Amino acid sequence: MRTTTSRSILTLAAGLALQLAVPSGAQASKADDTLTAAFQFQLPTFDRYFAGGREGFLLGLLVYDALIYRDPNTLEFKPLLATSWRQIDDLTLEFDLRQGVKFHNGDALTAEDVVYTINFVSNPQNKIFSPETAAWIAKAEAVNSHTVRITAKETTPLALNYVMQLAILPAKYHATVGKDEFGLRPVGTGPYTVAKGSGNTVVFARNEAYFTGGGKNKPLIGKLVYKTVPDVTAQVAELMTGAVDWAYYIPSDLAARMATNPKLRITNADTFRVGFLTLNVDNNVPPDSPLRDVRVRRALNHAIDREKIAKSLVGSSAMVVNSACSPLQFACRQDLPPYEYDPAKAKALLAEAGYPNGFDVDVFGYRSRPVAESILGYLRAVNVRANLNWLQYPAVVKARREGKAAIVIDDFGSSGVADAGYILSFFFGASSDDLSRDKEVTRLVAQGSEKIDSAGREKSYGDALKLIGERAYWVPLFTMPINYVATTDLEIPIPRDENVEFWRARWK
Repeated sequence: MRTTTSRSILTLAAGLALQLAVPSGAQASKADDTLTAAFQFQLPTFDRYFAGGREGFLLGLLVYDALIYRDPNTLEFKPLLATSWRQIDDLTLEFDLRQGVKFHNGDALTAEDVVYTINFVSNPQNKIFSPETAAWIAKAEAVNSHTVRITAKETTPLALNYVMQLAILPAKYHATVGKDEFGLRPVGTGPYTVAKGSGNTVVFARNEAYFTGGGKNKPLIGKLVYKTVPDVTAQVAELMTGAVDWAYYIPSDLAARMATNPKLRITNADTFRVGFLTLNVDNNVPPDSPLRDVRVRRALNHAIDREKIAKSLVGSSAMVVNSACSPLQFACRQDLPPYEYDPAKAKALLAEAGYPNGFDVDVFGYRSRPVAESILGYLRAVNVRANLNWLQYPAVVKARREGKAAIVIDDFGSSGVADAGYILSFFFGASSDDLSRDKEVTRLVAQGSEKIDSAGREKSYGDALKLIGERAYWVPLFTMPINYVATTDLEIPIPRDENVEFWRARWK
């Protein structure tokens, strides 16, 4: 089954302030200062807090600003809406706000906007897409008109990594129009504004009044077109014909075919992203679910030739992982015993668990169809008959969180955070994405997240990773270096954290 969120996009587009049609066959154009970028997934809303995935994160960078920014290459925190900050005590951060910043609607940024935003997103009743970014916050309060304090519920070593994801909203406008209307007519302080949208195409325009002195800059290219092209082969065709200027997550086999095109430049870059299968063990799972049995979960780990898939479909630099994290992250334990590819052992474990003839299961996927098909082939070889549900990313996350997805062919980039605590808290911290609900694992993850000393955090996370591996709550797959493809007349930085800085792109 394959579905899209086209209805929500069309509804969104119909409510935009500027209803100018964007020709479906429009070409990318250096001449009219328009950079056209292809993306696999649609933006279901223009509200950063309800748009998920890497594309939602990108939306947050383009249209909004947080208090601080993280350099995608050095991973150092830099001033943005805040000019400085300090740790008052173990639970309290204080930020000095930049003066003279205006939202896209002309409203001046004040401490009221920051306090409103932080308290809104940290309120669980508002159900933002990624609640972990604000769940650690107890409250926000204004010290004066240009100083804000954020108080944590407990010691939070990753606090700044979360703060840099909290897009600041205009309090009066947001409170007046409400969530749904704001998602149609967004207002931020970011380097781009949403100019117009139609179906799969959204046009972002340069914010001519963007402030200077922060971690971002006024865009060097006037317009950025976000073009949804779900089929990656269609993306390749549009790159080859010049219909788009830029795309990423291009499979290595397709990237290799484009390598001889003198008008295209291909760059392969490491990231914090890892691929894996999430297994629904205890999230609204039927009592007779095969995945409740650890022998079945171990069988799935032995069933897949991860090395072959990594090298043939992901890229020569992709590496098999045995932990539920990226090897580039702090505290990602690397000494866990691997589940070697062994289909005979997988069949024996299934038989031991009472499934000598295997079983049928629904599998959900969204990123790379060739990788998904290969994984399903290996599962079928051990009589695990998988029915593939191919959906847009938000729909897969919804199914996973509601317990309707037994297995998800998943991946996660940790928002570029170089710390295993981020991915562990997301998937094993008793959150809506935690499918194992293992109290011992949750306790260890929480313990690591509350410690300040590096050795203590590394020990707690390492113990959690060991249990996750032994109890086979995941099928870790491989690292996911990314192929970026751009026209040769476009200069655009390649980030370490996947957060592409389109405002720094320029024509040669």
